[in-house]
Amino acid sequence: MEPKTPLGHLVREVWPLLFLIVMLLVIVGGIQMLGDRNINVSLTEALIRLSVVVGLYIFVGNSGLISFGHIGFMMIGAYATAWQTMDPMTKDIFIPGLPEYMLANSHHWIPATISAGFLAAAIAFVSGLALMRLSGIAASIGTFALFMSFYSFYLQWSTWTAGQSSLVGIPVTTTPWIALWFAIAAMIGAFLYSRSKFGLALRASREDEVAAKAAGVNVTMERVISFTISAFFVGMAGGLYGHFLGLLTVDTFYLPLTFVTLSMLVVGGMQSLSGAVIGTIVLSFVIEFLRKAEKGIQMGDTTIGLPASSAEVGLGVVLLLILIFRPSGLTRNAEIYWPWKHKVVMTAVTRRQS
Repeated sequence: MEPKTPLGHLVREVWPLLFLIVMLLVIVGGIQMLGDRNINVSLTEALIRLSVVVGLYIFVGNSGLISFGHIGFMMIGAYATAWQTMDPMTKDIFIPGLPEYMLANSHHWIPATISAGFLAAAIAFVSGLALMRLSGIAASIGTFALFMSFYSFYLQWSTWTAGQSSLVGIPVTTTPWIALWFAIAAMIGAFLYSRSKFGLALRASREDEVAAKAAGVNVTMERVISFTISAFFVGMAGGLYGHFLGLLTVDTFYLPLTFVTLSMLVVGGMQSLSGAVIGTIVLSFVIEFLRKAEKGIQMGDTTIGLPASSAEVGLGVVLLLILIFRPSGLTRNAEIYWPWKHKVVMTAVTRRQS
């Protein structure tokens, strides 16, 4: 069943994005109907992570380079949003080193979150001009070095970040629906980028860098563009995260969060938007189940609980199994197919085989 009208062709083209958005709306709406506060907290955290994973996909999926530095951009976005939205009296106590204007004024969390994304993108652009000249493992190590530089700098920059202490007093505004709309915005951005000339050029360099350069692709600049766009969405996710927690510590944005988000992308399939979304959903359910199992599951008169840190162990086991039995992820690096076309193709294949 092929679409015959221009509108039909448009629906077919954006089908992967539409399918993922509808799926998320159904999941969030269904969980909201349960009315469980603890589940809503976990749902909000999962949706924020989804924005981060989609941001990772924009760079990692299209370039083929693994980045260990994106949680640094999330940290930049989180603190930049906090600087703009905290109460002036609280800022004067905890972060007195801010410029006078920022100390004396507070802004709404929406423009603060967007501007934090632009700050993360600007830093990504400047750092990317140097890092994106590298390829392969050298580029990945470079992003890790960049992340460690951010982490150490924010840990020592106590007059702006409270250093090793917690930065408290951040308004709690992030709800599941707000996190969902930002995640959808990130998905739309990733979808449009992947189908733009910039996304196509970067994927060409992913498949064969030498051939892409010979065809006139400026590989370094294409990587910088992707790195910058991905940092923008990850930075906004950081702003949402700060307004979800209500407080910030530099240690929140360290290796555990880095590996969890990368694992979600790998499990789903690094080279597709569908993989980023499905990997996040699957691992979020796994993590939530294991967390509850650690606290104990009531079985009649008996409470059965898993040892501490079982969530981390379970995450590692799932990732290991995926890497062994399905290296290209749950989606095999493919998008969700247009269903009617897929049925037609499968029917034709079946007839030829018979």
